[in-house]
Amino acid sequence: MKHDYEAVWRDAGPTLWRAVRAYSGGRTDLADDAVAEAFARAIARDGEIRDPVAYLYRIAFRVASVELRERAARAELLDGDPQRTSVPAGDAEVWGALTALPPDQRAALYLFYRADLPVREIARRLGRSNAAIRMDLVRGRRRLAELLREDEP
Repeated sequence: MKHDYEAVWRDAGPTLWRAVRAYSGGRTDLADDAVAEAFARAIARDGEIRDPVAYLYRIAFRVASVELRERAARAELLDGDPQRTSVPAGDAEVWGALTALPPDQRAALYLFYRADLPVREIARRLGRSNAAIRMDLVRGRRRLAELLREDEP
């Protein structure tokens, strides 16, 4: 079955890109590369893919995960990354706390609260179980509350 990847990009691309950017701690260059690589792989394997959106999410997050591990091994720090995005006014404290969370928790929180996706859809897109996503949400919210409470005067 052939898919219309231009339509898939219009419908799912921006949300996917923002989710990968959140997962990577705000690294726009990594989000650009991961999403582009996911679309390239999907187009190359088009006849084998049943659900292109779920495939794109899994591949983009895998590519981003590998890149994050490689960057960590090279001792690159998030705060020193020139490709870091600017944060909207008022969100700096929350964004800073989000970058302290593990990537899976960041992704779950972003997709749930900012992309307004239900747990089942997040699990489908990331290729994980509903229970794993719910646990990431619980742990992420708990840790985020702790981090934000620490920043209070």
